[in-house]
Amino acid sequence: MQTSQIKDFTKGPIAKELIIFSLPLFLSNLLQIVYNMVDMIVIGNHLGKNALSAVAVGGDVSGLLTFLAIGFSGAGQVIIARLIGARRQKDIGTFVGTMTGFLLAAALVVSGVSFLMRHTLLRLMHTPAEAYQGALEYSAVCMAGLVFIYGYNIVSAILRGMGDSKHPFIFISIAAVLNLILDILFVMVFEMGPAGAAIATVLSQAVSFIACSIFLLRHKEQFQLNVRPASFLRWNREMLSDLLKLGFPMAIKSASVQISKLFVNSWINSYGIVVSAFAGIANKVGNVSILVSNAMNTSGSTVVGQNLAAGDFHRVNKTLRALAVINLSVAAVFSGLIILFPQAIFSIFTTDPAVMELVPRYIPIAVLLFIGSALRAIMNALINGSGNHRINFVTAILDGIVLRIGLSVLFGLVLNMKHFGFWLGDALAGFTPFWIGLVFYLTGHWKKGRMLPEKETDDVRHE
Repeated sequence: MQTSQIKDFTKGPIAKELIIFSLPLFLSNLLQIVYNMVDMIVIGNHLGKNALSAVAVGGDVSGLLTFLAIGFSGAGQVIIARLIGARRQKDIGTFVGTMTGFLLAAALVVSGVSFLMRHTLLRLMHTPAEAYQGALEYSAVCMAGLVFIYGYNIVSAILRGMGDSKHPFIFISIAAVLNLILDILFVMVFEMGPAGAAIATVLSQAVSFIACSIFLLRHKEQFQLNVRPASFLRWNREMLSDLLKLGFPMAIKSASVQISKLFVNSWINSYGIVVSAFAGIANKVGNVSILVSNAMNTSGSTVVGQNLAAGDFHRVNKTLRALAVINLSVAAVFSGLIILFPQAIFSIFTTDPAVMELVPRYIPIAVLLFIGSALRAIMNALINGSGNHRINFVTAILDGIVLRIGLSVLFGLVLNMKHFGFWLGDALAGFTPFWIGLVFYLTGHWKKGRMLPEKETDDVRHE
């Protein structure tokens, strides 16, 4: 009998296991940022600020379309972890078939609708005229390849829910290297502009998804993944219901944050091509703040989910303490680097004097982003791991819409701080999940969050 590769986090040293599980996630997030930054670096240095703005806007639009993949794959990861914590591994195969079939169908729908609305989306973004055609080409290619982004999120969520963070890192590494090679080929050799950068991204994502899927199928016995082909088409009604209950709030959270960021960026784009180009770089630098926080959020959700399902509240508390120490320490290091070496960091992308003039005033905003991401990850791990869809929904509305847009408008328009005001409002809104999660923790309601999928029943076709 082959050894199981499912990781049990209901026993063993919490801090050690959390770090071991988080390290590949951290490296995966780092590579994903590098993966996205390669487009910006190649485009910015080879084609200039108009193309840089096009890739930034097209990337924002494409990022919005992943909200279902992020939300539902995150929910799926938590449900798999809770099935393991409740010692119900035999039900994982049915759940995986249901989740995969639903999300791939959703990817096709989102891809088609977004392609039809591509001009509308770019107009809503106040895309600068000089960058419009490039942004249209970039976003259209990414929309066509959306199924690969959804697919990779699915297979990664399955592995991570079972405690395997190493193999998703391996496959995203393959994608990052391939993306760099294809970027140079399509943009610098074949002179395909923003469309070439998008094609490179989609092709590398497709390779990563296919390779990860083959690995999972070849090792399904070790992961106790007894999934039947019919499960991808005939969805288990109870499991789909539980996926929707948890997945919709998490998807709404992802979508609302993305929509509010599009709102912020659309106003920022209205201040001209220099500000738009800087915003694209600032977004990439700001994404560094989520390197550790996303890794800890993802790993923490799995560990919290398993231990809540097992009823071990003491280990949940230990997990949150470990998350706090690690996240805040790294946020301090990142803040120090951006304060000491701002010009060196931003000059990686461009040396355009007009763009570089905006760097000094952005430094305090970057520090706020780092600290907010660190605090947010601690409580997001608790909220997501608890499976509490109501708290997720409240967080989504307040974080993604009410405060993010409200604070951006307050500082940017009412107080006339212009683009810096929009960035400040966005950064301050990032603290919202921490405050909500802190109240959730102090009231003890997280101890009641022991939602699990219903026990396996006969598969029924989802109508």
